[in-house]
Amino acid sequence: METNLRTLGPKESKVVLSFREQGREVVHAADIIGLLGSEPAARKVIRNLIRKGWLTRLVGGRYMLLPPEHGPENLGENNPIALAAAAAEPSYVGWWSAAAFHGFTTQKPMTVTVATQRQMPTRTIEGTEVQFIKIAARKFFGFKTYTLYGRTASITDPEKTVIDCIDRPDLAGGPAELTRIVYTAMGEIDHEKLVTAAMAVKSTALLQRLGFLTDLVGRKLSDGLRLQVRNAIPKSRRSIFGRRDRRDGDIGYVADWGLFVYARRNDLLAEVPRIKGARGEPC
Repeated sequence: METNLRTLGPKESKVVLSFREQGREVVHAADIIGLLGSEPAARKVIRNLIRKGWLTRLVGGRYMLLPPEHGPENLGENNPIALAAAAAEPSYVGWWSAAAFHGFTTQKPMTVTVATQRQMPTRTIEGTEVQFIKIAARKFFGFKTYTLYGRTASITDPEKTVIDCIDRPDLAGGPAELTRIVYTAMGEIDHEKLVTAAMAVKSTALLQRLGFLTDLVGRKLSDGLRLQVRNAIPKSRRSIFGRRDRRDGDIGYVADWGLFVYARRNDLLAEVPRIKGARGEPC
């Protein structure tokens, strides 16, 4: 009778227990080679530990350890955010994936998006597509460690999540999904921290979108924060939000923010509850 129980040979046991005692969640092939003192033996142990369900392959010689606490059966690792976050260092899970984690959207992105400081190709890890996005050093902030089902992962905090989504709508489900994220988040997050994070990114287009979207969903910034954002936007600067070209029915130019909005109001607000101020009504 075939079983799916996780077993360990002597060398395999040495690897699992040694790294478990160290509290390691991620191990490298070089660590195992160093522990066993033989590369051929280490490579064989790694293959066996993957087959038996003690290691999950990440990228480039990185593996996630599935410790004894996972139980006796070979069920694999079913925590895609933790797997994605562990695949590169330093890194953080952001954009649409982080928005879903924080409850700013009811959508469940099929791809986990990870910010890194080096170029990496998209990978499939344990059946989940992980997209790695290289970002500028000035944008690499605003994340912390969260615990998810016994695993830890670096994820952007609520305020930086919103800023990253506004900065890259294409990584947040598109303009309409971004609008819903902003609407939901603005009722929960610290607006001062939001503006501080926006300023740190040093992007005029981001500030213009931030001002426009918070106005659009009827959750405007306070007068002081609104003035701070507007003063940081050069008067002659213009940018575009939405499609690349204008179509009939689009919102068009929004003078308050120097922003050309190539999208229809009803399309952007399709997933936003009907609240006063959200559709141009007085607040």
